[in-house]
Amino acid sequence: MSDTSLYERIYAVVRQVPPGHVTTYGQVARLVGGISAQLVGFALAALRDRPAGQEVPWQRVINARGKISPHGYGFGSAIQRQLLEEEGVVFDAEGCVDLSKYGWPSG
Repeated sequence: MSDTSLYERIYAVVRQVPPGHVTTYGQVARLVGGISAQLVGFALAALRDRPAGQEVPWQRVINARGKISPHGYGFGSAIQRQLLEEEGVVFDAEGCVDLSKYGWPSG
């Protein structure tokens, strides 16, 4: 399987995350199957160079601690937080999202 088709499977899962919710790199990896959370991160980073990147709500993927993983020399992280807050996602004083409240899929 090529990286392109694998990345497309990752993007298909991320597109399912509804506005106002987040998921983790690991959760996306589990839903895709047979891949690592790190590969999910690589796939999302690749969106910067793709016009179709706007179709994938990359901002809704955070780490398992409920935090935004640093990227883009800090600028990317600030943009990600702003986009999530605009969707109604709330961060606590430590910059964490309550995955029990905002996590997808829930349950």
